[in-house]
Amino acid sequence: MSKLLLFHSTPKIIPRTVTSVLSRPLPIPSFPNTHSSVSLFPSSTLRTHFQWQKFSLSCSFSTQAFDDSSSSTETQKVEEEKIGSQSGEKSEAKEYPSGEVEYEKISGWKSFVVKLKMLIAFPWERVRKGSVLTMKLRGQISDQLKSLFTSGLSLPQICENFVKAAYDPRISGVYLHIEPLNCGWGKVEEIRRHILNFKKSGKFIIAYTPACGEKEYYLACACDEIYAPPSAYFSLYGLTVQASFLGGVLEKIGIEPQVQRIGKYKSAGDQLTRKTMSEENCEMLTSLLDNIYGNWLDVVSASKGKKQEDVENFINEGVYKVEKLKEECLITNIHYDDEVISMLKERLGVQKDKNLLTVDYRKYSKVRKWTLGLAGGRDLIAVIRATGSISRVRSPLSSPSSDIIAEQIIEKIRSVRESKRYKAAIIRIDSPGGDALASDLMWREIKLLAASKPVIASMSDVAASGGYYMAMAAETIVAENLTLTGSIGVVTGELTLPNLSMMGKIGNVYKIKIGYELFIGPRGVMDHGKFNLGKLYEKIGFNKEVISRGRYAELLAAEQRPFRPDEAELFARSAQNAYQQFRDKAAFSRSMPVEKMEEVAQGRVWAGKDAASRGLVDAIGGFSRAIAIAKHRANIPQDRKVTLVELSRPSPTLPEILSGIGSSIVGVDRTLKELLQDLTFSDGVQARMDGIVFQRFEGFSNATPLFSLIKDYLSSL
Repeated sequence: MSKLLLFHSTPKIIPRTVTSVLSRPLPIPSFPNTHSSVSLFPSSTLRTHFQWQKFSLSCSFSTQAFDDSSSSTETQKVEEEKIGSQSGEKSEAKEYPSGEVEYEKISGWKSFVVKLKMLIAFPWERVRKGSVLTMKLRGQISDQLKSLFTSGLSLPQICENFVKAAYDPRISGVYLHIEPLNCGWGKVEEIRRHILNFKKSGKFIIAYTPACGEKEYYLACACDEIYAPPSAYFSLYGLTVQASFLGGVLEKIGIEPQVQRIGKYKSAGDQLTRKTMSEENCEMLTSLLDNIYGNWLDVVSASKGKKQEDVENFINEGVYKVEKLKEECLITNIHYDDEVISMLKERLGVQKDKNLLTVDYRKYSKVRKWTLGLAGGRDLIAVIRATGSISRVRSPLSSPSSDIIAEQIIEKIRSVRESKRYKAAIIRIDSPGGDALASDLMWREIKLLAASKPVIASMSDVAASGGYYMAMAAETIVAENLTLTGSIGVVTGELTLPNLSMMGKIGNVYKIKIGYELFIGPRGVMDHGKFNLGKLYEKIGFNKEVISRGRYAELLAAEQRPFRPDEAELFARSAQNAYQQFRDKAAFSRSMPVEKMEEVAQGRVWAGKDAASRGLVDAIGGFSRAIAIAKHRANIPQDRKVTLVELSRPSPTLPEILSGIGSSIVGVDRTLKELLQDLTFSDGVQARMDGIVFQRFEGFSNATPLFSLIKDYLSSL
């Protein structure tokens, strides 16, 4: 049978620490410091192709230096009741530390010590006084830390640079180049929160936006000033969401999907069999769109001192001229980059014939917080980052920095549990899901960890399906307002394709096991079924004969014919069992009746604030709020500094480095690597939500690899 996936040695500790300190203590209710015991249960994806243009929301953020049966067995029920009685305090905790921060100026003796540290700092940490920190925010932003061998932007390092710059007496201000972003709204909100916190230092922060949409403008409007060149591309036209349907395409090429549907918000089966959007899918997508669009209007109108109606009317006018943006005071002025630099030189008293002193993102990331007097306290909080698709073991084509490998995460979790150094742990999740078995194994280990010390789950852009499976094991779940979460469900499937001319040697047969996410984009709850390729085989002259022993031996092997009635019944029962296991474990983890969990499950994806109102999330906020809650749970005073210890992530391997070089030389599309990885290693039942992303239309046509396969096939006829 197919394996179940949930998608929608002791590790070394790297010597990188970050500090979290609240500038003022917050009144916090007292809660019993009780942790639950754990039992292990049997293992119990939605990919709606979202193509948005942009958005996010503002939340107060305290950053580091800123202060196999269808029902459960009787034994499972007894153990669940036992654990539930020990962890009931979670449902009683209605208030959490907010993480609200206030800038504290360094003065007196501490200021002298900081200056002394700067004198003895390493050469690469030295920055000339009066420098401007320049950062270009564009493209992908990873939630992982970056090593010396990797390029690109890292959210933790971006946020840390804002913190350091606020306290660094050598930094006069920040100059941001904001260009098209390829990340979710959770990361955008985290960055925006740090921009607002930086402004508390009294230093200037200026945005330059040569190409700007809703997401980029959301960041820019948090800055003091916004500049754009006369030829800037502004596309503030609103947000869109799309769902793709392959029913007609599959029919034309002779593929008959056989999908077992469970859950009214399931959309994966619809994409394979329907030609239009269902009412339930439309309801879910409309709700998500309304959340994002409404939040964007609220935040932008508040930032620019305008009424929400006025901002919306401006968008509906279809403005594309930069001059109109200036007239409406949505940007400060129209200047080229060199003109903005000249303006900064004049503001800082730099002579015209001299260059403006600057330090870029990469160099400033090397400046240690210790150099600026921002070292942490004696109390340690472990941070485990889980980013990307979930798999149980590493595959040859997987990237160390872009996947969650369960066996590696489990090693880190166990090292934290066995160590007495750590007062608490934060699991930072940015994942649409993946392998159900891997998710369940990590759930178990997180539960064991939560039984020994406080564990807080912090969600980034997305923590859905398998990602939510991990989070629900934590004592407290923190999400951004627009984090995509929920999608409680699983999916399975297997497809065997003949080796067509587009795939290599003619005459051979490749068996390719995949989850439906490869073909369908958005995942609903749980899809269970197979593709009947009989007509396709007939068209291309391919034949397959199977000799088997065992009544259900051909269940997944005989894709050249539809299910027999008894096979369809077995698949239906198996699908229902897998879904019920996931749903029931979610209900148990969240101390919620199964009936109530059923109302919010059924494969539905929720925005963070809606998930919080329905009991799937405990608190709304960013990473620093998770830190504040972790300190509270560990009985650490809010005004005491703590040190966050990032557990080491795998260093880039030689194949990864070479693949990066090859991509730059040969221009190999990254989509090919992702397609090969999915085709080769993602078989079986999945609960996955990897298609829920907020992107622009441009450059996203390859999001569903099946289109490429179909295109190649049709062009070869």
